Amino acid sequence: MLKRNRMMLLALVLTFVMILSACGGNNNANAPAEPTNSASEAGGNSTDTGTATDPAASGTIDTSKEVKLKMIFVGPKPVDYDSVFAEINKVLKEKINATIEGEFLDWSDWAQKYPLKLAANEDFDLIYSANWAGYNDQALKGGFLELTDELLNKYMPETMKAMPQVSWDQAKVNGKLYMVPQNRGESVEKLILYREDLRKKYNLPEINSPETYATYLKTIAEKEKGVAPFTPETGDWKYHNLDRVLLKQQNEWNMFDLDLPFAFKLDDPTGKVFNVYETQEFKDLLVYYKDLADNNAWSKNVLNSKNDHQADFKAGKTASITHNNGTLGALMALMRQENSPYEVALADINQGKKKSIAISTQNGTSIHATSKNVERSLMMIDLMQNDKQLHDLIMYGINGVHYEPVGDDKYKALEKNPNYTGFSNWNFNSPLNRDNEAFPQEASDLVNSWEASVYHYDLETFVFDNSKVKTEIANVGNVMLRYAIPLEYGVIEDIDKGLAELNKQLKSAGLDKIQTELQAQIDAFLANK
Repeated sequence: MLKRNRMMLLALVLTFVMILSACGGNNNANAPAEPTNSASEAGGNSTDTGTATDPAASGTIDTSKEVKLKMIFVGPKPVDYDSVFAEINKVLKEKINATIEGEFLDWSDWAQKYPLKLAANEDFDLIYSANWAGYNDQALKGGFLELTDELLNKYMPETMKAMPQVSWDQAKVNGKLYMVPQNRGESVEKLILYREDLRKKYNLPEINSPETYATYLKTIAEKEKGVAPFTPETGDWKYHNLDRVLLKQQNEWNMFDLDLPFAFKLDDPTGKVFNVYETQEFKDLLVYYKDLADNNAWSKNVLNSKNDHQADFKAGKTASITHNNGTLGALMALMRQENSPYEVALADINQGKKKSIAISTQNGTSIHATSKNVERSLMMIDLMQNDKQLHDLIMYGINGVHYEPVGDDKYKALEKNPNYTGFSNWNFNSPLNRDNEAFPQEASDLVNSWEASVYHYDLETFVFDNSKVKTEIANVGNVMLRYAIPLEYGVIEDIDKGLAELNKQLKSAGLDKIQTELQAQIDAFLANK
């Protein structure tokens, strides 16, 4: 009886599909899939905020078999993971007959675990990817699946309509795509978040320059016992946490890769790269850092610290941290929502300097090269970026529990909002994003002022193919960690001697070979623009 009922149901479904096919002209469920667009041609700036049409509903994709997807995120597992993902899975099951399980790599050790998961060829389907998380390197190592036009057109039709052309181009490595990038730009320039109540308490000047910031840090160290003046972000970083502010922004440079000591001047049309560690600007900055270290601006144990700098700031354990505007603005909003006893403020200590926005690979999603569920994984990403119901769930949690929608593009954070924050759901950024209505006006004003005069440069979309110098890059990275970081945190007493040893070790590690290869690729790139 059950079998007969199923056959009858199947016959009804097939009849319905045939009727739809007749009405729709070329919508033939049995026809071979052909690309209707191309990643190299796609890219209107559609901002349709309606519910996405999932490919499964069209009858062109077989989703009869239930699929369980696994995705790797970075950041801590949210407290309310179970309840939110249960709701997500209800919708995914209905739309594409799939569910998703998340695994989370905590900020304290993600940098070590992330590449190991790919190298060990663990069993998972999707992974958060980003330029700052080694996207190019992992793509070239074969950890990510190449995303062809045929795959994208068939399984991600809404994304293909919405994603700008430049975003696809920026995500390509050697002309091939290994990531579905975020579809909403953001500023990644670093700011200082600090305790304004402490600045007022000691009648300190406005923090608007490297000098006034140093005064603030040294005063806190001297007079505010039990509070660390500055706490860096933990991780396998090869630069000082403030270098993005005091080296990159201050000098209007850009670095191709924060795992390499190369930079170029933003306004240099020739794209000439140089070793940061050989510049007078870097030496001067070491003097600045050494003065701060000698005046206890950060913990003596800074090189081994695993502290969560945002949690420490929120708890009043540190007087300042640095991060991008969006992250710091969200933390400010949260502290104000929770009626924090601390008055906090943002400081741009590079006022008037050239500001840039993140390229699309700042956040993205990649498919594991060995995934057995490629099609359903792509369909899931398509929905997360373009289906309003799922997008709201993955980005903000449960309506009425973690947030309340305010119109179509804003939300109000509720009491349990902190139970669903802090991890990398940013890969699903899209035009459907909502902005926190409590996001500090001062943070919004900074973003608006920067976006009004964003500086675009010729090498904005350049991608370095490091396949010929992988060994040298690994060796250089080890030298940076061993010799440069101690220098930058003021641990080395003799700056001149430390710098000389650093550059000597870099030469031995193969720095010149990397620079030659990098410059050759830049020259070729600029010649073809």
